[in-house]
Amino acid sequence: MRIVFAGTPEFARAALERLQAAGFTLPLVLTQPDRPAGRGMKLQPSPVKQFAQAHGIAVSQPRSLRLDGKYPEDAAAARAALEAARPDAMVVAAYGLILPQWVLDLPRLGCLNIHASLLPRWRGAAPIHRAIEAGDAQTGVTIMQMDAGLDTGAMLLVERLPIAADDTTASLHGKLADLGARMIVQALERAGRGELRPIPQPGEGISYAHKIEKPEAAIAWSLPAAVIERRVRAFDPFPGATARIAGETVKVWRARAVPGRGSAPPGTIVSVDEHGVGVACGDGGRLELTELQRPGGKRLASADFLHGFPLEAGQRFEA
Repeated sequence: MRIVFAGTPEFARAALERLQAAGFTLPLVLTQPDRPAGRGMKLQPSPVKQFAQAHGIAVSQPRSLRLDGKYPEDAAAARAALEAARPDAMVVAAYGLILPQWVLDLPRLGCLNIHASLLPRWRGAAPIHRAIEAGDAQTGVTIMQMDAGLDTGAMLLVERLPIAADDTTASLHGKLADLGARMIVQALERAGRGELRPIPQPGEGISYAHKIEKPEAAIAWSLPAAVIERRVRAFDPFPGATARIAGETVKVWRARAVPGRGSAPPGTIVSVDEHGVGVACGDGGRLELTELQRPGGKRLASADFLHGFPLEAGQRFEA
């Protein structure tokens, strides 16, 4: 079976690696153009491109696939490459470009998407972050037959995964990447035998995982402690929850919600001890900050952080 793969970040690379190991023919990979990164802001290839080049797989990096869009020359070149690849199926994982109808129609088995949620919950760009932020007890991976809508296609395979109490987006990302990689191999093998049975998504329970924006990272201490704690986990590793105190913006990487009936104004430090830095929240509970980071510094356990940035009860984080 000839598979064209479209993906960009580490989540997608895991699936590409598994497809290559499973023996599928991979004539072409589509991935986003190189982006500036690091201190020097030098152009860096995506994890998918790095893997493809290391294994001799042809790479195409169009800025758009719309023949009538802003970059028609890119789309035309990509179409020529796709037609030459003669794919039986196209696998898509966190690619970052919308697939126009001509792409969806090109492979005989269509385009299969690896989506990191239990559709129709958390359609959209940030399903892992939003599941943690919302306090979902479970998530999973849906292998979906792509159509022209936003994550609206029929479901081909679904597997569930519990969200642990200490899961961050980083830790859950790794689990879901491994699960999706295994499932896409299974889906393609079953598709080759004609055994896949598409199931339309339910019309109820639809939610959208909107893209994470940096302003969301600022902690609102008026919220309940449990809500803030989930946001801290959801925004690790990006963009990192932030809080301002003593003229500096610090990042909060780990925290623990402690129920209570305190009366201190939200954002007030109510304790500094071996458990962390306790901060009053809007529901009367407190959030114990256990791992923090100063600008330009390293992520540190609270005890180590306090050696270089002493804090004491009574101080208050900015709203």
